[in-house]
Amino acid sequence: MTDPSARIPEASATDHRIHEASGQSFNPKEAAALIAVGCNSLLVLGVLPILLGALADAGRLSNSEIGLSAMVELLSMGASTGLMGLVRRPRRLKGIGAAFSLAVALADLTSLRLSHGPLILARGGAGASEGVLLWITVGMIARTATPERWAGVFFTAQTAAQLVLCILLAQIVLPRFGPNGAFVALATVAALGVGAAVFTPSAFSPLTARPEDSGAPPPRGIIALVACLLFVAGGGAIGVYLEPLAHEAGLGAGVAGAALWTSLIGQVIGGALATFLAGRVRYVFVFVTGAAISLGIWALLGLDLPGWAFITDNAVSGVVAMTLAPFIAPMTIEADPSRRAAIQSGAAQLLGGALGPLLSSFVVDAQDVRGVLWLGGGLLLLGLAIILWLHVTNSGPKTTPASIG
Repeated sequence: MTDPSARIPEASATDHRIHEASGQSFNPKEAAALIAVGCNSLLVLGVLPILLGALADAGRLSNSEIGLSAMVELLSMGASTGLMGLVRRPRRLKGIGAAFSLAVALADLTSLRLSHGPLILARGGAGASEGVLLWITVGMIARTATPERWAGVFFTAQTAAQLVLCILLAQIVLPRFGPNGAFVALATVAALGVGAAVFTPSAFSPLTARPEDSGAPPPRGIIALVACLLFVAGGGAIGVYLEPLAHEAGLGAGVAGAALWTSLIGQVIGGALATFLAGRVRYVFVFVTGAAISLGIWALLGLDLPGWAFITDNAVSGVVAMTLAPFIAPMTIEADPSRRAAIQSGAAQLLGGALGPLLSSFVVDAQDVRGVLWLGGGLLLLGLAIILWLHVTNSGPKTTPASIG
């Protein structure tokens, strides 16, 4: 396998292929199809807050079941992404992508008549199928010569798609057709993913030709995944309490809703910024700077902010979060040059997104939720400390703007 710290030759003016670190490159049609498959897998995450709220209003979920349903779908998604990375060779990708796109659509349609426990189980099944689709896209990103750039493209595309669908559901579908209309819309989009799947490559090149480099990541790779999980859990612990934090500042639900919209817009901007920064800055600089800004943003959430400041704070938070996310790939690759940890990074982020809300439930009560700000900051700093330790103790070539991007 090519050394991940080696510089990739500059492409000619007529070279429009996306270079792999090893094996054949992807052509633009294949890359676009792979990004679309991944967007299909994560589309539901952008609409979960309004969909679960609508289900609760319809009496199909209790308030406590809202968090449980979201956690089950995230955990099953992360588990299936991780399991596929461990046991499945990236072969027959067209068929796998098409089959699991249909499986997601079927799970969405199955959810139409269900409530409470059976509905939560159906959402777990949907998450398992969505995780397989995400595994395909993460496999592509981990193999590119500039993984943070293509992660940035992916995050920008999927957040923009989530934003559009969220607006359609909130303004048109849910008011007219209720949560079942939302499930039909999700199923329709999932089924359309079959069209994208047929344009993906049939297989990916092996990450390494050495048999000893297959299977689970090495110890440093596992440590990098733990750091990723903790880093993401910090933001997840705080994000799930957006509306209660607004109420403690004396603000209404309308301000919390506006903060959610502006955060999604900020995430689109952040993904585009990460795409621009890829190959130009070190991932360590991005993590340290982003962590410092995040801590400042979260500290402000503990104050009684006016509405405009609360909304602006969350918009900046969205920019920072999505700027950071694509740089997880080069971090894991420096820790594990075989890129096995990079393949598992999507699962680690999903599991972190579920772990944060779980831990936050232990530090809040009916009168005060601001304990999540301390929890989120602590998780973020712990993750950052591990990331810096991995970087400082790395015995191989340090990544540079000209390496892994």
